[in-house]
Amino acid sequence: MSCSSNLRTSRRSFLLALLALPFAGSGHASMPAGLRRWGSGTFRRFGFLVYQATLWAGEDPLRPPLALRLDYKRSIAGTAIAEASVKEMRQLVSDEQQLDLWGEQMAQIFPDVRDGDHILGVWQADGVRFLQGDRMLGSVADAEFARAFFGIWLDEQTSAPELRAALLRPPAG
Repeated sequence: MSCSSNLRTSRRSFLLALLALPFAGSGHASMPAGLRRWGSGTFRRFGFLVYQATLWAGEDPLRPPLALRLDYKRSIAGTAIAEASVKEMRQLVSDEQQLDLWGEQMAQIFPDVRDGDHILGVWQADGVRFLQGDRMLGSVADAEFARAFFGIWLDEQTSAPELRAALLRPPAG
């Protein structure tokens, strides 16, 4: 292997390590540093358990950076997750064109899930990143999208106020 090839490989490894830095910390490779676990709760639809949600945040659980992990308890198509997200975001956003665009973006990002799968949404100042395990699913670089998407669970107008209360429960200690 040539010296320039070794240098390119080293440079590539270094750049990949730098890209991973914003997600280091909190015991999960995808979690931004400085976040701690807040509350968790379950979401049910028509009596069926759909997912367990867990919130990680800093001092203010309503402002980024924060992360929300959904651990699914049943099989759901990614397109159905995107459609349900748009339906919930409609309570917070009235611009139908914007909602359509966001729905298309989410449909391309969200995979089909099965019982035991999870998706982690990480809200930072520049938007939202979605991960499954340590695999990046995609991102939406739009602060308004981030506010509306996380508002599904955290806004006072949420359709699941009990889950909101459980997520906003301060960390112990």
